[in-house]
Amino acid sequence: MDFDAIIIGTGQAGAPLAQSLANQGQKVAIIEKNHLGGTCINVGCTPTKAYVASARRAYMAGNSSTLGVAIKGEVVIDLKKIKQRKDALVLESRKGLEEMLTKNKSITLIHGKATFVDNHTVAVNGKEYAAPKIFINVGARPRIPDGFKEVPYLTNESILDLEKIPEHLVIVGGGYIGLEFGQMFRRFGSKVTLLERGDKLLKKEDGDICDLITEIMEDSGLAVQLKSNCIGAKLHQDLLEISYRCNNKTETLKASHLLLATGRIPNTDDLGLENTDIKRSRQGYIKVEDTLQTSVSHIWAMGDCNGEGAFTHTAYNDYQIVNSQLFLSQKRFLSDRFTCYAAFIDPPLARVGLNQADIKKKGLMARVSEIPMSKIARAKEMGETKGKLKIFHEVDTDSILGATFLGVGADEYIHTIIDQMYAGATYKTVRDAIHIHPTISELLPTMLETSSEL
Repeated sequence: MDFDAIIIGTGQAGAPLAQSLANQGQKVAIIEKNHLGGTCINVGCTPTKAYVASARRAYMAGNSSTLGVAIKGEVVIDLKKIKQRKDALVLESRKGLEEMLTKNKSITLIHGKATFVDNHTVAVNGKEYAAPKIFINVGARPRIPDGFKEVPYLTNESILDLEKIPEHLVIVGGGYIGLEFGQMFRRFGSKVTLLERGDKLLKKEDGDICDLITEIMEDSGLAVQLKSNCIGAKLHQDLLEISYRCNNKTETLKASHLLLATGRIPNTDDLGLENTDIKRSRQGYIKVEDTLQTSVSHIWAMGDCNGEGAFTHTAYNDYQIVNSQLFLSQKRFLSDRFTCYAAFIDPPLARVGLNQADIKKKGLMARVSEIPMSKIARAKEMGETKGKLKIFHEVDTDSILGATFLGVGADEYIHTIIDQMYAGATYKTVRDAIHIHPTISELLPTMLETSSEL
């Protein structure tokens, strides 16, 4: 065998695993067909949150008069400069990762596209490499629905290359990507229309949360069209004409730019998996066991390509699971994981565990404690009172089942609940704790003093 291990992809699971394997004295090949760092560094967390930060600065500059702060003159958005700042941050992260991988003499970085030849061998640039252990970390890409493939469209990746603000941006899809970019570019000055085929935004959330999110988007200046079944688009005299069905009537919008935020698909269709015994789901995700082993025991799948999470933090946790199975006495498993995520709209949505719909579907006896942000002193002092906080606990065991927070800073103080859930604590641990005042978190113990049955 050429190597002790081969890793395909340098994302949030692949890169740290390469380092860990090398530290254990193993000879590692890590293969990357594109930029180092995967989605997070290049087109995900780093660039988009840099844009979110710029958009929030723009919003605050023009919306602080109620706090006694007035900006004299026009607020000017320089998208080219915003992009340059983003590019610098991305490049810095790439360079740091490249240095980490190339300085380690036990790691060989191979640039090129990997294709499986058999269960032990992959080919890159016409050369074959073999190893007794192989780890797949190839991520996912935007899904482009039929009806849009013949017109110029943007994805969450290509929209980050714009240097001029769109005059009218139409977004197809009311998930995290659509909402984040919609609010962001509205704050940059674009007219934004959001088309969602379902009857609510962020459809996995409870109805009251979805209603609040829609209200927040509309207050931000987005035109939100729910129950819109997007049919397609065509180019007409340098403008896009987007047709969709709403209330049994076909409508047409003209736009300068079109962003497709219609989900993602795994990058597994051109890996040569047909030359292996690796099993995939109908959607193309690689099927994995609780240890993240595939149907071939010496091959593991990590990150977005296994369909067990679509976030940077779940990809990194995949690395932690695999690393523990290989080298640690205390093993970690996929089934240990609590679902948790955030949507980085403003204010952000943050979620861990079950919500009300999940609890009812499981038939659990549970109670909910909730409070609107408008009743939290710190939120009022900050002038940011949109949203609400909800925490669920089981009646018989007092265990925390989950929490949904929508409000300023929610993406940070959700970890109060995440940590207690991993510790196996009951809701009484949070209820009886002392929290620093004045903060948003100060209300978590207070709100848990009362609850209502679901």
